[in-house]
Amino acid sequence: MCDTCGCSHSKISLTVKAPGAKSIHDHYHSPQKKIEIQEDVLSKNNLLAQENRRFLKNKNIRTFNLVSSPGSGKTTLLEKTIIALKKNLSIAVIEGDQQTFRDAERIEATGVPAVQINTGTGCHLDAEMIARALQSLPLQDNSLLFIENVGNLVCPAMFDLGEDAKIVIISVTEGDDKPLKYPGMFHAADICVITKTDLSPYVDFEIAACKENALAVNPRLKFFILSAKTGEGMGEWLDWLSHR
Repeated sequence: MCDTCGCSHSKISLTVKAPGAKSIHDHYHSPQKKIEIQEDVLSKNNLLAQENRRFLKNKNIRTFNLVSSPGSGKTTLLEKTIIALKKNLSIAVIEGDQQTFRDAERIEATGVPAVQINTGTGCHLDAEMIARALQSLPLQDNSLLFIENVGNLVCPAMFDLGEDAKIVIISVTEGDDKPLKYPGMFHAADICVITKTDLSPYVDFEIAACKENALAVNPRLKFFILSAKTGEGMGEWLDWLSHR
């Protein structure tokens, strides 16, 4: 799934284990080699991220990196956010998916510029991809830039793209223990948006428990709880973005 560790064999990332049983791993991994490759990849990425951040800061563009599992409602939230804010703010969007231009086409339909990055088998965006995308977008000074990352709660946590903040999105159709299962992402994020609250009466998801679990990982998290479909809670979210 991921080539960050330099491994091209998909079985390497698998651990097959029954609860309480001894781990079975049929492929040897050199820990030192893995660490060295990750350090090289992340070091190069971080330098490019600094260049992206410098470029965006010089133009006073506030940049938010939206990360989540697939199906959390990121694109719908973006559509509703853009429609509400575009009268008063210039907005642009970088979309990330493994395949298709569907999300970029949805965003362009709202009337703002968008560019799609297709990562193929890659499961995250990196700073180099963002640098190339920035050259393709008609960016305005004093504006907002959203980056919709590939749906994945693991690797995107490791990659600084030059954004001002990572915003992790979790819907009520997921497990409220997800912050404990994927702590790296919730620790890396600055903001947590809990979405699809209109479905709360129909699912076994405790918002208070999700917040408690997320705060156990990252006590600094700020929360927005909303439904992009009904508009409930959108006002606080939009007000926060308008004053960033």
